[in-house]
Parts: sequence; structure tokens; C-alpha cells
Amino acid sequence: MTNKMPPIIEEYEINPNTMIILPFTYGSKIYSKIWELEEEFISPFKPFDIIKKSCFLYGSSYEGRKEATKHLIGITHKAPITVDSANSIYFFPTTSPSNSKCIWISQEHIHLHRRSDTHTQVIFKNKKLLSIPVSYNSFHNQVLRTALLKTTLSRRIENTGLGDWYLISGKKNLNASERPGTYRTRGR
Repeated sequence: MTNKMPPIIEEYEINPNTMIILPFTYGSKIYSKIWELEEEFISPFKPFDIIKKSCFLYGSSYEGRKEATKHLIGITHKAPITVDSANSIYFFPTTSPSNSKCIWISQEHIHLHRRSDTHTQVIFKNKKLLSIPVSYNSFHNQVLRTALLKTTLSRRIENTGLGDWYLISGKKNLNASERPGTYRTRGR
């Protein structure tokens, strides 16, 4: 990205183009630097606040998303989060979310990651490169955990018949438990 200061925006909602949310010191406060596929922004909110707000805007609290991760894949520490499964928006933290140095990364936008001394170099799908101050093993583990969450949740949605509900635009099939066919009854 460029050395020029990105524009400061008042509101930000994670979307399918959001690649990474980094803590950014602005004056004496922690803001967020947000990389999208084609743009960069600065938000006056901390990365964790943006994650929590976006979860809520997509229909659940952060705590609910974290509890779902625990239920689905048993992860409680540095848990990856489903921000919005319908749009395949999954983020993972690089440290404890309460840590002011925590970076949130979209698993969907990682092209590749590799070792670099004590850091991990990440190349995003748009060819942007960033050195993350996290060990390769820790970073790789987070990528795998997020992939497991995504796969597990996708299978759950498919197996419960909710997949069709997510795909039908504007028309919600609320009779998912009704199956076409002939029913037989037991004779008395």
C-alpha cells in the first residue's frame, strides 16, 4: 500500500472485500487500519470493536459467534469467528482479541504465507505483502482452525437443509422439515 495516509471513515462494516484489520496508533489512541482488495481506510475504532460490531450487523453477537466456534470445533483460545457464513466471511485473531496488538485477518483473502525470521509473511490475493509479528507455526495453526470452522459450519448448513434457505434470494423456505413424497402410516 502507499505511504499516503488513508482516509479516516466514521463507520465501517466488514464485507467480502475486507482482507485485514490492523491496530493503528493515531495520536494517543488505537485506531484500525483496514485493507480491502482495492482500498485502505482508517477507522477511529479498535479492530476488536469492528469485529464485534460487524458480527452484530450480520445477525449475532461476537460472544454468540465465539460460542458457536467452541461448539462446532472445540476452540476457545484465539478462536476464529464466522462474521457472516452466507458471504463466507471468516476472520481469525493473531493474539488474544483483548490484546491491543491483535490483528484480525480474513482467511478467504490469504494467497499464501511463509516463514520470515520470527514473523510470518502474508501475501494476499491482490498480491499485497505484509509481515505479521507472529510465528509461522501460530499463524499457520490459525489458518487451519479457520478452515476447519468454515468446513464444519458449511457441512452443518448443508446437512440440515439450511443450504437451500441461504441460497434462495428473497424467498425463505420455512417448511424445511416438510419433505415431498408419500407418507405411509402403520395399520392398527
